Amino acid sequence: MKNIKKILFLLAGIVLLSGCSKGADTKNSTKEDTNKEGLKVYASVYPMYDFAKKIAGDKLDVEMIMPQGIEPHGWEPDSNAIKNLENADMFIYNGAGLESWTDKVINSLSNKDLKVVEASKGVELIKSDHDEDEEEHEHEHEEVEDNKNHDATKENNNHVHEDEHDHEDHQHGPMDPHVWISPKNAKIEMENIKNAFVELDKENADYYESNYEKYAKMLDELDAKYSESLNKLPNKTIVVSHEAYGYLCKEYGLTQIGIKGVNAETEPDAKKMAEIINYIKENKIKTIFTEELIDPKVSKIIADETGCEVKVLSPIEGLSEEEIKNNEEYFSIMDKNLENLVGALK
Repeated sequence: MKNIKKILFLLAGIVLLSGCSKGADTKNSTKEDTNKEGLKVYASVYPMYDFAKKIAGDKLDVEMIMPQGIEPHGWEPDSNAIKNLENADMFIYNGAGLESWTDKVINSLSNKDLKVVEASKGVELIKSDHDEDEEEHEHEHEEVEDNKNHDATKENNNHVHEDEHDHEDHQHGPMDPHVWISPKNAKIEMENIKNAFVELDKENADYYESNYEKYAKMLDELDAKYSESLNKLPNKTIVVSHEAYGYLCKEYGLTQIGIKGVNAETEPDAKKMAEIINYIKENKIKTIFTEELIDPKVSKIIADETGCEVKVLSPIEGLSEEEIKNNEEYFSIMDKNLENLVGALK
């Protein structure tokens, strides 16, 4: 009887130790999985986020630093966004002057281990078309303000100067930053992102390489489809809400006439509006292209004057609520863009 009790006691001990061992293994395994999945990547704007998600797959945690549905021109990170970057492993931004806040924010971070990736590096940039009429209007505005009585309008002048400062901060540099609208440039940006992921997470290098090859092939096919569809069309000029399509036009022999400049925040004056209306009537333009994230009121006014149809040509700067709901992404939107371009130019 005593021997049986000893045997049962020993068996209980073995089971208990086995359970503890499994618990420890599970705990260690969970910790390892957490560390593996803990690499945090933030992207500045939607195209960078979409490209990063495609390459990262399920190996990295990728989020966008800017809220969805926000037009990126003039947006700057708030305290929450900066806090996120403080805890990130990598930050991906487009560059080419789109995110005017990048240097200031990155230099202010205490997270000196943050890996920063400029996705447009290696892209052949083109100059943006500055609106001379807008510049003349700004100079006239400054002269009027200088002639005001300083004492009587001190508070108003301070407000004006703040507005001017904000406007300067939100201006792009001399180059057009919308590089991703060309599939060839999107391929360069994806490759830069892939190379950064390989460096960040060498263990999954083959996975990132495989994902890149998949989407690089899709971009080559998209480029071929654009070339074949647009090259044979008789008309080559598009009227757009803002000049975000320079790289697309350069690639496929198109010309864009912008109601606004490269910066979507600028508004056309009466002279500019009249010029565009006359151009549309003289050249029998039948479509005005607007965007999902900017107010189409100016485009609709011009359309009413000219009998044009208003359609969306997305610069893919961000997604609308409807696009998010429909699970749209770079390729699906580019397909819709091509369909609308062909309809407008044939």
